[in-house]
Amino acid sequence: MHRRTGALIGALMLFAVRGSQAEEQRCAKAKYSDEHFHLTNYVQEGTRLQDYIGMMGTDVCRSTVFGIPLQQMWQFGNTGDFAPSYYLQTDAPLYYYSFTDAAIAMAYKSLPPEQQARLDPMITGFNPADMYAADHIKRVLTIFPGVFSGIGEFSIHKEFVSSKVAGGNATLNDPALDRILDFAGNVGLVVILHNDADVPFPKPNQEPYQLKQLGELFRRHPATTIIWAHAGLGRIVRPVKEQLAIMDRALGDPSLNHVYIDISWDETAKYITASPEALDATAALINKYPDRFLFGSDVVAPSSIEAPMKVYDLYGPLWQRLSPEVSHKVRLGNYERLFDAARIKVRAWERANVK
Repeated sequence: MHRRTGALIGALMLFAVRGSQAEEQRCAKAKYSDEHFHLTNYVQEGTRLQDYIGMMGTDVCRSTVFGIPLQQMWQFGNTGDFAPSYYLQTDAPLYYYSFTDAAIAMAYKSLPPEQQARLDPMITGFNPADMYAADHIKRVLTIFPGVFSGIGEFSIHKEFVSSKVAGGNATLNDPALDRILDFAGNVGLVVILHNDADVPFPKPNQEPYQLKQLGELFRRHPATTIIWAHAGLGRIVRPVKEQLAIMDRALGDPSLNHVYIDISWDETAKYITASPEALDATAALINKYPDRFLFGSDVVAPSSIEAPMKVYDLYGPLWQRLSPEVSHKVRLGNYERLFDAARIKVRAWERANVK
């Protein structure tokens, strides 16, 4: 390692330690850090970042912030004067909206440093089926250095959404996706990836081929920190047969030790809290792998803290089944560890590559 690079990383680590001490004091009463938060909706409208900081108060320590990479088209021939703001309100297609990254960056840069320190913006405005997507991510980092900690949430296979995307669907075995994850690993960006565990309405005994492809994708990128959103669950995508056992084997596999799972979204909570048996089994898995799970709300453009807090409260029975140490890691500690590391690596890459 060059002396200058080593000194830079050392300085960044010292800065992170000091920041962590200040964060520990600020977050002493916090209930969680939000690993999965959408600032805007499917028509790029939403919560002002300044307002969200106010909502966080003392309940939320830190939070990712990202838009939604897809814009819902308003086709007059489809809905007339009704302007849809959600993808289920119309048959009109969705298209990738890259300006979301600039909007997030400018909102972040308008905040004072002490508020910026509580947020981890993410890059989302790229098409994962585009070989140029990695170039977009690099361009965003070079235009807005000092802002972003990761990429995502972005989707590959997602119920109701994938089939609506204009220009064709993304796939797990696309070289464009490999380029994205290679670049993220090289820079140190955290990746939040949505991919359903199974197809909607699978046939009896149908193999969940998406899980197999997902595992192969993860293994191709051992240097990339990847968070699998919602454990692959959805509105109608239910847990696959023996999903917890499959996750147990995956989390115990050394070739997948760079992969993490978030339990964001109230739709995910409905499966985990569906019965005492489901809660006990999920808690046992999290207690076994306490460093590999993160909480997120996955709310979209909320007007108050009530929406994300509702998701947090849904998991009340789960928090009670985790040991205090494990509960703290899932709600706060794992976020801090992963995103503090990302901040150090990404800022070092920017200093080495941005003129």
